[in-house]
Amino acid sequence: MTSFANVVSGALKVTASTPDGREQIVGLLFPGDFVGQMFTDEASLTVTALTETAMCSFPRAAFERELGAQPRMERMLLERTMASLDEARERMLSLGRRNAQERVAGFILQVADRSGTPRSDGGIDVSIPMSRGEVADLLGLTIETVSRQLTRLKAAGLITFAKGERDCIVCDPEGLERIANPV
Repeated sequence: MTSFANVVSGALKVTASTPDGREQIVGLLFPGDFVGQMFTDEASLTVTALTETAMCSFPRAAFERELGAQPRMERMLLERTMASLDEARERMLSLGRRNAQERVAGFILQVADRSGTPRSDGGIDVSIPMSRGEVADLLGLTIETVSRQLTRLKAAGLITFAKGERDCIVCDPEGLERIANPV
């Protein structure tokens, strides 16, 4: 760990590897997110760009010196770290307690929240930065199940695809929220 970075634009996936070489997507990074693991000499995770990405990179030693001199910056980093921990806990809950439709709806809402663009009609433009196979990996589902659930959400009028399978419009954010987080 010789440097850190901040995501300026784009999307990245964070993966962990097992000793036998298998990988698991354990998180996503969007603009404003911090890349790197503080207080460790070796990185235990791999970060890979999913889309064209711009990052602001800085040397570790200089960053750690500046962090010590800037309590506000240190607090902001701590707040983002805690938000990342909350996201990981939410993902664990999702994998353990949500059905496939709830997982897919929750994923779309997460991407919409982190990188979506509000529309004048109340919808949200969302560019899904991953293939359906990667979404399936992240959500602990099969690619066929992800495709079926996207089709069901589309048939219900909650989402539509503008072009291809990655440019999505969330037509009914509240309806999608009701599915992702049923009462």
